[in-house]
Amino acid sequence: MLDYVRGEVAEVSPANAVIDCNGVGYLLNISLNTFSAIQGKNAAKLYVYEAIREDAHVLFGFATKQERELFLLLISVSGVGGNTARMILSALSPSELVSVISSENTQLLKSVKGIGLKTAQRIIVELKDKMQSDGLALGDTSITEKPKPDAVNREVQQEAVSALTMLGFPVAPSQKVVYAILKEEPDAAVERVIKLALKRL
Repeated sequence: MLDYVRGEVAEVSPANAVIDCNGVGYLLNISLNTFSAIQGKNAAKLYVYEAIREDAHVLFGFATKQERELFLLLISVSGVGGNTARMILSALSPSELVSVISSENTQLLKSVKGIGLKTAQRIIVELKDKMQSDGLALGDTSITEKPKPDAVNREVQQEAVSALTMLGFPVAPSQKVVYAILKEEPDAAVERVIKLALKRL
């Protein structure tokens, strides 16, 4: 069982990261929050969750232990798989997610792509008490996002569309939504474009 990987950031995109550990490259699925934390860095330490299925062996990587704990709590809820949990953690920061569940903000949770009203209610009902008993609190380990501005909007557009397609969205709708967002906010960083797109697709 892998607990974490630490090494050189060989490749990174808003959906995946490859961490080179002594010549072995680990491909990890990451959230937008983790992308924000490690982009631009030469080295990183990511906490790992292994999803072992009959047809695949998938690794998820997290910049903080809190994000991994929230991911594990999310996938413990019936109907929430790894990719859905990653989608939630891309749309909301760890501290925002804790706040949404603690305040029973069903509407905000329902705004995440793939989360219907029943699933949002189930997440809140099942996780509110668990979070309190696990001692997950606001603020301490949340990731501070400092997006790197990208001077070329076309590059932002291509990276955002690529990330959305890796998350499972069709190319054409992704391109349309990303283009619309960049028309509204020409200077938006790629993380913001993806976060907005996740709420519109």
